[in-house]
Amino acid sequence: MSDLTTLLEVGGPLAALGGGAAYTRAHHPAAYWSTLGLPISTARLLGSYGSVMEACGLAVPPSRLRVLAVRATTRREVRPVPPRRGIIRPTSTGLRLRLRLAPGQEPADVAASAERLRHAWGVHAVYVTTVKPGVVELRLVGFDVLRRVRMPRKLGAGPLKVPVALREDATPFLRDYRTVPHQLTLGATLSGKSMYLRHLIAGLARQPVALVGIDCKQGVELAPFAARLSALATNPEQAAELLPALVKEMEDRYDLIKTRQGIATDTPAEDITSDVWGLPEDERPTPVVLFVDEVAELFLVATRKDEERRDEMVTHLIRLAQLGRAAGIYLEVCGQRFGAELGKGATMLRAQLTGRVCHRVNDEASAKMALGDIAPEAVMAACAIAPERPGLAVAGDTSGGWSRIRTPYLSLADAARTCWESAHLAVDVPALRPFRPHSPAAPADAPVSLVKPRPVTE
Repeated sequence: MSDLTTLLEVGGPLAALGGGAAYTRAHHPAAYWSTLGLPISTARLLGSYGSVMEACGLAVPPSRLRVLAVRATTRREVRPVPPRRGIIRPTSTGLRLRLRLAPGQEPADVAASAERLRHAWGVHAVYVTTVKPGVVELRLVGFDVLRRVRMPRKLGAGPLKVPVALREDATPFLRDYRTVPHQLTLGATLSGKSMYLRHLIAGLARQPVALVGIDCKQGVELAPFAARLSALATNPEQAAELLPALVKEMEDRYDLIKTRQGIATDTPAEDITSDVWGLPEDERPTPVVLFVDEVAELFLVATRKDEERRDEMVTHLIRLAQLGRAAGIYLEVCGQRFGAELGKGATMLRAQLTGRVCHRVNDEASAKMALGDIAPEAVMAACAIAPERPGLAVAGDTSGGWSRIRTPYLSLADAARTCWESAHLAVDVPALRPFRPHSPAAPADAPVSLVKPRPVTE
């Protein structure tokens, strides 16, 4: 009986502790990492660093001087030397450390062993980035940060920079319009594309930026943000009138730049500019961001007259994509599918859209339309997105790099409230006054979505 009592006294707390740890790891991974995962993984890394590097082929033969010193002082075997390790820096989501590569090594050697390092040290993922020649940084992520998205405190937001999602390496994904002026965002129904758009609009609503929308679904996506929009078109007919006005605004800005370039011989070199960002602040026009929701609606035609109107709108969009950056006009094009089958000009317009974000799509061809021409290996990653994870997407750019991202949940009511609270920042662009949407003087009842909401974070 005493043995049973002792077993219960010792085994009971241990079982409760193990069960609690398993429950915390499954349902609260961030808390589990901070309490148990971090010290365990750190101990594994410190205790097995040399042997793991040697097993991964990242250790190099020691120098002759080192061999002679070891043989002269000790009789132990001379083992290969691993890369020099820097200080281990813990974070709320993992670990970070820097490695100084040995002569003859390159960052690709470490990146090729990332999966082996992940299993050896018991973490969720290992990412390798180059800091400077000869130095790489290992970012160890302790758990799946895309399962329950929590944006970090330091987001790095700024003018025309909006943190809209979280990368799989636990860093924020910033939509930087100065770096990537135009972007194409694709996604099927309930894929999280609208949530991504809400974050963009809510983030830009607090900045001195003119927001323009084209929503040919009668405005069901962009109308709740009317208080902050400088112009809104809700059907192809209105869009056919709005786009020429934007092109005219772009041409006027180019005239302003050319006037500034009519310079005297004694003008300092730093005052010469080729875009609006080089103009003095008191002369610089307000940046304009054009949101096009469901771009396929602009391409669909039923009659020959509609076809002529379509060709004109596509031509205006291509001009804005080609020339808008220097004039401070940026495009955010969204849709479910965007390919050559839409009609003349579709491929040319897509080629001008530098950034690409692909949510879950219905077929592989749609993923190829978004990512196939810039990062072919990202196409399969986009096709593997499960319907149970709305908001998950693959982001790429023309540099060939890509990563998985996920947008946190933002309700339509909260995004609309942000736009109403920022209504005083709405820019009055004279060329766009006929298209200024009507908005109530006070916030109405919370907008009701026609789709049953499903939180992006599980």
